[in-house]
Amino acid sequence: MFLKTSFTTLVVGVFAVYVLHTCWVMYGIVYTKPCDSPKGDNCITPFLGGNPKLQLSIYTALQSNAESGHTLIHTEENFDVNSKFERIVNVSLPKKTRNNGTLYALIFVHQAGVSPWHDPKQVHFVAQLTTYMVPKLPEISLISLEDQTQGPKEQAQKKKKRDAARSGATSISDHPVSHWRSRLTLNIVSDHFLFDKESLPSDVHRYLNVFPNGKKMVYLPLLFVDELSNRVKDLVEINSSSAELPLTISYDAISLGRLRFWIHMQDAVYSLQQFGFTEKDADEIKGIFVDTNLYFLALTFFVAAFHLLFDFLAFKNDISFWKQKKSMVGMSSKAVLWRCFSTIVIFLYLFDEQTSLLVLIPAGVGSIIEVWKVKKALKIQVFWKGGKPTFLFGKLDESERRTEEYDTLAMKYLSYLLYPLCIGGAVYALIFLRYKSWYSWLINSLVNGVYAFGFLFMLPQLFVNFKLKSVAHLPWKAFMYKAFNTFIDDVFAFIITMPTSHRLACFRDDVVFLIYLYQRWLYPVDKTRVNEYGVSYDEKPKRKTHKE
Repeated sequence: MFLKTSFTTLVVGVFAVYVLHTCWVMYGIVYTKPCDSPKGDNCITPFLGGNPKLQLSIYTALQSNAESGHTLIHTEENFDVNSKFERIVNVSLPKKTRNNGTLYALIFVHQAGVSPWHDPKQVHFVAQLTTYMVPKLPEISLISLEDQTQGPKEQAQKKKKRDAARSGATSISDHPVSHWRSRLTLNIVSDHFLFDKESLPSDVHRYLNVFPNGKKMVYLPLLFVDELSNRVKDLVEINSSSAELPLTISYDAISLGRLRFWIHMQDAVYSLQQFGFTEKDADEIKGIFVDTNLYFLALTFFVAAFHLLFDFLAFKNDISFWKQKKSMVGMSSKAVLWRCFSTIVIFLYLFDEQTSLLVLIPAGVGSIIEVWKVKKALKIQVFWKGGKPTFLFGKLDESERRTEEYDTLAMKYLSYLLYPLCIGGAVYALIFLRYKSWYSWLINSLVNGVYAFGFLFMLPQLFVNFKLKSVAHLPWKAFMYKAFNTFIDDVFAFIITMPTSHRLACFRDDVVFLIYLYQRWLYPVDKTRVNEYGVSYDEKPKRKTHKE
């Protein structure tokens, strides 16, 4: 029984188990069992249940323990945990912070009229207001070598930019510079939840401050600083002239389930950074959680899970198709070459733009696969002699030559339109746009041609299908999985940060797949034709006739 189970069925089964397990884990995070002790001996009651008068005080300090002194920057005297607010305050930066130093925020929630430094029932949290990042290289005009800004201070740096542009360098300095986090988001759990001493959630335990009140135990307000709201786009570079910078303080009450969810997400992002993810890579993941509500986030999870499944199945069927393929009858070799070239260009462009690893890694794997496909399509054999490779190209049969004629004819018509447009676009970009280097201009020009007109290079395959009046030679299983993923990519185009041209390319592919589906309907599969493996299913062995 198990021997007859297909590999695809096994993968789908594992996927279903993974989704169910994830749903169970998420339920365990969001739902917390309240204390149901009859006498309440094991219950921990909330301090907020007595409706105390509270005050919010925020200080800045050069050290997290405030040993070197502290400065009060904001106070909410009549602090209501259920009232949402947003304040903008100007923070004076100490000299050490301006000289590539750090600065911390000390947030206190304490009893009104009592100093937070002497209140035994205060809760506090320490948040870092600065972070270190490598500054982005300014973009310049490669013709005039002028920056977008023309102030006197920028003139002194023009020589460095000119040298960087001429040498094709991608950065002037790799030295991290202190940046200002312009947002500080605070949350307090407004639920009057009763915790059970014997079943305290481990994620909430570190935020729980408990004190005895007679025979009962009382926990102070659960104060939380939302680190996920600190986005790269909100960072401001700090220099010696930055004497004062604005800070947006936002507050909102949250539920216990949402608090536990944010704690797990922050821990996950921190773990990724420990594994080598940069601030920019982590920022892409933060955007998924911060810029969407929980319901849309749940939908995103299921969409991402199905995207992963279809990606794997498309990869598996595509590899199987090309691994067994022996004939290029009905297949456009020019389209295969173009896909290989465009995939490599897109990968180099995403790498130059420092795109998230969530997008960059799949693009790199796809480039390697496309190179392997070209080797199979052109029947290339590699022999090594004396450490030098020798390439041997296979010969085409009569049917493959006929397909190649249609393919060449389609590319001839396309070249009349594409080459002038690509060259004209590159010249226009060189004159009117700004880039970091000549390499950046070259990659951007190539990728703009790929994104803008690349889908036209899929047309030779459509033209070959039209001439042969057949689509039996195409890998339809892999095509359908890729079609599902194409429409899923449309959803991700609004979630994950990526270049605008890459986002538009996701919608462009929808049109091509719809045309392929129309041809699938227009030309029903004829089993007498040669399929993708060079085999005709209706071919029967000829028998010799016996004369009577």
